[in-house]
This record gives sequence, C-alpha cells and structure tokens, in this order.
Amino acid sequence: MMDKREEQTSQVVFHTDQGAVYSSRAFCQAHHDYNILRSMSRGGTPTDNPIIEALNGWIKEELYLDFDLAHSHDVPALLDAYVDFFNNHRPAAALGYRSPIQFKTERGF
Repeated sequence: MMDKREEQTSQVVFHTDQGAVYSSRAFCQAHHDYNILRSMSRGGTPTDNPIIEALNGWIKEELYLDFDLAHSHDVPALLDAYVDFFNNHRPAAALGYRSPIQFKTERGF
C-alpha cells in the first residue's frame, strides 16, 4: 500500500483475470479510494490476454526445466535467480537475441 496517495487526474484501467485474488473483497477495498476502473477477463477465457498467458507458460517451462523447480528447497531464492536470469542473461528473439538489460543499455536507458 502506498504511504502517500497522489491525486490522479485521469482514470486508470486495471485489467486482470477473474482469479480468487482479484475478485476478493480485500483486493477490491485495497484500491477503493483511487480513480481505478476495474476490468476483468471473461471467466475461462485465457485468450482474452494471450500475451501474458504465453509469457506465463514460458516462465513456468523454464522454471521447471532449466531451474529444477520441482526439487527446489528454497523457492523464493529460485525465483530471485530466475528474475536475474530473465533480466540480465536470457536472450530474447524480439530484442535481437539480447537480454532486456543489454537492450536497454544499448539504447541509453
């Protein structure tokens, strides 16, 4: 939760699936005081957001195959290692087979 609430001048659309977290009363109340329009995918239709569904599939596959998630005793550390790998070392075809950090660095970000 944010310590300071900045005034929003334009409404923000927050789109999610209909998972238990996003449809819970606590989640709804967490952003109640903000100028946020909630938007949800239709139930049982992962095709409403194919880009994130594909990314989730790739991440799950890499975690199981390359990072041996099934035998991990420290899942938070494994996830930290994966995030580091994804951002700093994993070549992405869409970025000319460079990592996101390499791509951003080459462009002066």
